[in-house]
Amino acid sequence: MNVKFEKLTPDLMVNNVAASVKYYCENLGFDLAISVPEGARTIAAKLDPDQEYVYAMVRRDEVFIMFMRRDVYAADVPALKDVSVGASASLYCEVEGLDAFYRSCRQKGLQIVKDISSTWYGMKEFYVQDPDGYILAFAESVQQD
Repeated sequence: MNVKFEKLTPDLMVNNVAASVKYYCENLGFDLAISVPEGARTIAAKLDPDQEYVYAMVRRDEVFIMFMRRDVYAADVPALKDVSVGASASLYCEVEGLDAFYRSCRQKGLQIVKDISSTWYGMKEFYVQDPDGYILAFAESVQQD
């Protein structure tokens, strides 16, 4: 079987799509890629503060994250009908310039749930929790002596 995996993009169930986009863009340096307004079958390139949204995707470099409003996600994937927003998993993202990014997150008052530290497996990492309860790990490889 010749199967090649191309890309993995998390699709997070959220309470408020616009609020999630704002958090990721203002605090983590993502840019809005696309959004879908409620009741529309169109794709928008920006958010209108007077509009509700059912879906959006943000991007930073080669990392993409999608957000889907809880009710829409539950209708689209019935197995998620009774699932709470948030997850028992973390999104692990390798970055360059971890120390500066960590300082930026602290200065913005983000909820850091695991402080920056070096691991036995050669990574330096820290974890934040977004407003919907998702845990994002940011890590950078460090030289081992």
